[in-house]
Amino acid sequence: MEEKINISQLDFAKGNGLIPVVVQDAVSKEVLMLAYTNIEALKKTLETGYAHYWSRSRQKLWMKGETSGNVQKIRDILVDCDYDTVLFLVEQKGNACHTGKRTCFHNKLLYK
Repeated sequence: MEEKINISQLDFAKGNGLIPVVVQDAVSKEVLMLAYTNIEALKKTLETGYAHYWSRSRQKLWMKGETSGNVQKIRDILVDCDYDTVLFLVEQKGNACHTGKRTCFHNKLLYK
C-alpha cells in the first residue's frame, strides 16, 4: 500500500542537510543520474515541476538543464523506507550526463 509522505518527514539530518536523489526515466526506467537535494532545492522542485538540486562542489542550488537545456520534468517523486533518499521519475530532455551521454552510469567497474 502506497504511503503519502510529507516533506517535513524526510530525514535531511542524517546527511547533514542533504539527501541523495536517484533520477530515473519515467518511461524506460533507465537510471540517469544521482544527485543531492536539500530542503530548498526540493521545495523548488515541487513548486516548478522541474528537477532542482544542491551542488556540493559549488555550494549552491541549481536547476538541471539551466545552461544546457537538458531539463528534467518531474513525473513522480518516491521516498525510500527510511525517508532519507528520494527517487525522481522524470521526462528527460536531451542527455542527463554533463559528458554528453544519455546517462551518468555509462562506465563499467572491472571486477574480474
